[in-house]
Amino acid sequence: MAKKKVTEVGDMTPDQLRDELVKLKKEQFNLRFQKATGQLENTHRVRQVRRTVARVLTLLKQKTATKAA
Repeated sequence: MAKKKVTEVGDMTPDQLRDELVKLKKEQFNLRFQKATGQLENTHRVRQVRRTVARVLTLLKQKTATKAA
């Protein structure tokens, strides 16, 4: 899975962002588990997923703040 760009994530609805966040959190857990067992091959993916989670959370908060205002 490639890194998501801000434009790709920015076009999503809040519900889609929440679904994406759940998917990313599961992937992040799996990567941590692979690292702990010594099976992780693509170490850079951990960083990519962490940053994509931050992007999704930021956009989700922005969209809910805009909606509430």
